[in-house]
Amino acid sequence: MKHGMTHTGRTWLLALCCAGLCSACIGTVVGTAVDITTAVVKVPFKVAGAVVDVATSDDDQDE
Repeated sequence: MKHGMTHTGRTWLLALCCAGLCSACIGTVVGTAVDITTAVVKVPFKVAGAVVDVATSDDDQDE
C-alpha cells in the first residue's frame, strides 16, 4: 500500500511552485526595467527645461 503523492503529482507540485517563484521574480525585473526606462526618458526633458530656464531667466527678469 502506497502513501503520499505519486511521481506525477510531485512533478506538478514542483512545477507550480517554480512557476509561482519565477513569476514573482519576473514581475520585479519588469518593474525595475520600467522604472529605469521612465527615468531615462525624463532626463532629456529636465535638461532641456534647465537650459531654457538659464537662457531665458536673465532676459525676462530685466524687463
